[in-house]
Amino acid sequence: MICLRLQRSIEFRRSLSTKKFSFKKSKSSNPLLGESKKKVSIHPTFPVRTRFAPSPTGYLHLGSLRTALYNYLLAKNTGGQFILRLEDTDQKRLIDDAESNIYDTLKWCGIKIDEGPNEGGAYGPYRQSDRMAIYQKYVETLLKSGDAYYCYCSKDRLNTLRETASQLKPPTTVTYDRKCFHDHQEAENMEPVIRFKSPDRYEPFTDLIHGQLNLQPQYNISDRRYDDFVIMKSDGLPTYHFANVVDDHLMKITHVIRGEEWLPATPKHIALYRAFGWEPPKFIHIPLLTSLEDKKLSKRSGDIGIMSMKKKGILPEAVVNFCALFGWSPPRLVSGISTSELMTLKDLIEKFSLDYLTKGNAKVNDSKLHFFNKNHLTNKLKDPQMLDELVDEYYPEFQQSTNTTYDKEYLKNILKLIGSNLNSLSELGRMHSYLFNGIDHSKVDQSNIPLQSKDILQILTKLPNDHSFASNVDTVLQQIPGIKKKDVFQAVRFAISGGVPGLTIPLLIEAIGGKEYKSRLQNAIKYL
Repeated sequence: MICLRLQRSIEFRRSLSTKKFSFKKSKSSNPLLGESKKKVSIHPTFPVRTRFAPSPTGYLHLGSLRTALYNYLLAKNTGGQFILRLEDTDQKRLIDDAESNIYDTLKWCGIKIDEGPNEGGAYGPYRQSDRMAIYQKYVETLLKSGDAYYCYCSKDRLNTLRETASQLKPPTTVTYDRKCFHDHQEAENMEPVIRFKSPDRYEPFTDLIHGQLNLQPQYNISDRRYDDFVIMKSDGLPTYHFANVVDDHLMKITHVIRGEEWLPATPKHIALYRAFGWEPPKFIHIPLLTSLEDKKLSKRSGDIGIMSMKKKGILPEAVVNFCALFGWSPPRLVSGISTSELMTLKDLIEKFSLDYLTKGNAKVNDSKLHFFNKNHLTNKLKDPQMLDELVDEYYPEFQQSTNTTYDKEYLKNILKLIGSNLNSLSELGRMHSYLFNGIDHSKVDQSNIPLQSKDILQILTKLPNDHSFASNVDTVLQQIPGIKKKDVFQAVRFAISGGVPGLTIPLLIEAIGGKEYKSRLQNAIKYL
């Protein structure tokens, strides 16, 4: 499904540049936009029903989480409902733990589901595989009305139609010739598909971000083809286009927020709604996620699984904050006061509005994620309850990464002391392991210590350890001519942290304790 969406997105963008779609002319310089008008709010003033409909064929990534988040924020901001629907009809591509990953990810991010496969609800079932009888009922409706028909064409014939369509001058973007619509003769030993009889022209539609769009296929008049897309496959399973429309209508979805790659398919969906006599929901197509080089985000270019971020010590508050700003931003000023980009989920629910969605591609910058993580971590450490929750959640990983037997209280004290210096919790065990284990001075990277070993030894042997550190530094400076304060600090850092930079020396001493501090000094002297 992801590959298919990417392909459609690429085809759609290419079509814009090659004019394969015709657009309704407007006064705007952008063909996607309607006439320039005074800004009118597009944010609903009533409780809406939104849905997130992932396919359990992979783990949730940034792009899919953003879709879920925007639908959730819109529902919660308006006092509406957020529905989870699993589109699991592509049985061959399902991954065993993908469904649990969807649930785990949404729960970790604080996104609560109002109706879904596990939660139930008045409009279930919420798995498409459990809705086969429903799809059969509605496809029969279209067959009876003449808006759908059986197609027995072989794959070879369909391939030939595609090849000849591309060779026409001008080429056509649709390929089927309606042979089976006019010829009702059944083919032997062949299970048919069911095609939708598309209208001669698709009706223009309004996207709440992009305005009015008029997307039409390009036809070749001398060899007319049709956009009669398949709605039921030969194995009896519905296609995405068909199931999506039926489900959204029956589940009373009022607003559909989805990726921009689905824009070219929207005329098809609206045509299906009209064939049933149904009113389509409001559509909002959000921009693509791209790398800083403006390339479509993929697993190779940063679109990693959300739960893998958790393993790296990233907080859910940071992920949600990071994700929310990919195509949306709060107003810069509220009542004359500047707003901050640093927001909790509660803040996002309160501030979210469709009026502040953007049209341009959203560039993913990891440095922004680390900025949010550091700030959310600092804020959580200031709250006693949040600090306790953080310790409970992180403690198993802390034990494993540090290979120590320190208890939760020790971890809590360490976080209080140095938490504001961390970009993520994973740094604690990876970059500050010296806090939990003794120092093997023979393995210290000497490049971290610009002093000569003899100078370090001289400083450490002159350093008293029975007074405050500040007064001890002054004592050394008095006893060793030419020594500077930074030399004393470098020598002590070699002894107690192996030269690892970052934390101040007084904070280091407080973290490891006076007894351990003295022990490490003596071990360093002994080694030197």
